[in-house]
Amino acid sequence: MKDLEKIAFNIRKNIVKMIYKASSGHPGGALSSVDLLTVLYFSEMKVDSENPQDENRDRFVLSKGHASAALYATLAEKKGLITQENLFGFRNINSPLQGHPDMKKVPGVDMSTGSLGQGLSVANGMALAAKLDNKDYRVYCLMGDGEIEEGQIWEAAMTASHYKLDNLCAIIDYNNLQIDGKITEVMNPTPIDEKFKSFGFNVININGNDMDDIQNAFDKARKAKGRPTAIVAKTVKGKGVSFMEGQASWHGKAPNEEEYKAAIEELESKLK
Repeated sequence: MKDLEKIAFNIRKNIVKMIYKASSGHPGGALSSVDLLTVLYFSEMKVDSENPQDENRDRFVLSKGHASAALYATLAEKKGLITQENLFGFRNINSPLQGHPDMKKVPGVDMSTGSLGQGLSVANGMALAAKLDNKDYRVYCLMGDGEIEEGQIWEAAMTASHYKLDNLCAIIDYNNLQIDGKITEVMNPTPIDEKFKSFGFNVININGNDMDDIQNAFDKARKAKGRPTAIVAKTVKGKGVSFMEGQASWHGKAPNEEEYKAAIEELESKLK
């Protein structure tokens, strides 16, 4: 777990650096999801850096595509998938690392995303394909809690349950904030866990910034048979940078030079 925590700190540091250098990006939701991505890519999923298109690999769909900096920084830590040079060209017009992930340009990206609400539908298709082809790979889909205000999410939830997609794991990054403020004030989707239960999901509530909790949840999800799993991961928006934590204003804003230096200094002190 200490190794995973060190990886997570490196990812957070790179997220801050990428968004600062680009003068654009979404630090809040990227930072809140880091621990989930770290456990997925460095403990849970079958992913081969040498062969990122292996047909037997586990699949990951970043439905909240605006948090692309978190995925790119994670793939960079997974050696060989993204170079450091490309990483810090984030959001440059000539860079493959655009504001939303592009599967045609970035090795290791399984789905081009960014139009909110669509990722779970795509993940359903992947999971159903595995069933039809008698493959044993698993599919993971990370959604934002604001994103689940989209009606298509619930159509997809009904579909996943109907086809008994027990090789599908939906993850909700539940940081309680979206661009306009608290999700409960914008368009209240709570209780999130009870809603997914009512759609036939095996539901697991966790602290989404705790490595042990995350790993235990994925272990339980693999053992669940006959129905999909939804992990409702309670997180902190901007996690790891104290002045960003719990602030909706950091949903889609790049730090200035002073804020950047303060964030990097804080992260490096924690890493030590």
